[in-house]
Amino acid sequence: MTETTEGQEAGDWPAGEDLRASGVSRAYAGVVALRSVTFRLGRHEVVGLIGPNGSGKTTLVNILSGYDIADQGSVSMDGLEITGWSPLRRSRARLARTFQHGHVFPGLSVRENVEVGAIGMGARPRDARPIADEILDLLGMADAADKSASVLSHGQERKLGVARAFAIDPRYVLMDEPAAGLNEDEVLDFAEVVRSVRSTQGAGVLVIDHNVALIVNVCDRVYVLDQGQLIAEGTPAEIMRDPAVATAYLGTIHAG
Repeated sequence: MTETTEGQEAGDWPAGEDLRASGVSRAYAGVVALRSVTFRLGRHEVVGLIGPNGSGKTTLVNILSGYDIADQGSVSMDGLEITGWSPLRRSRARLARTFQHGHVFPGLSVRENVEVGAIGMGARPRDARPIADEILDLLGMADAADKSASVLSHGQERKLGVARAFAIDPRYVLMDEPAAGLNEDEVLDFAEVVRSVRSTQGAGVLVIDHNVALIVNVCDRVYVLDQGQLIAEGTPAEIMRDPAVATAYLGTIHAG
């Protein structure tokens, strides 16, 4: 397994198309949420981020997506520093993010929710509908296209949030607890969707989730946070065998 230390810098990785955090630290009222975390998400790969509740996972995603600013360290995308960029500017650069709690428009249909995302990225209204329909078909939501978003189940609302993220034709997608509320069959279907995004669209995908089965089945690499520090990085198999990971995290949850 690749050892990750506080001294590791993003420059240790070869140059290429990627989203990076380098030496990122963040504290709130003196409580440390992240301590010198270095992270990389490349195009064409799926990376998992796991750790106990309060380990700093959502804080890192907020910093990557511009919803929070690090006290120290930097964020770059495809070699360009974006540390001071707003979430909107990052979105327009095709960095997409989903949230733990669905951010959908309940007064619009499922299709219209996705169309809004496409139009916001510059698609013409007449082109937004086929874009939305293609994405909904990919996610297995074509039958729900004309439904009001207000009547969706929790699991369907999660998938709609993902569909809206896909509408910007992302280079990178940050998924915060995407499998929450999905049943076992839906989780398997969702894993296939993530693989498709990687292979057909060439996007880099970050998945934060407590569902270890999803992380193991879909991720190429996994990072593990504990108390704001990065304690391990490696393949899913390597992470599952790591004693420090088992102590910090894996013994506290189940794989389903």
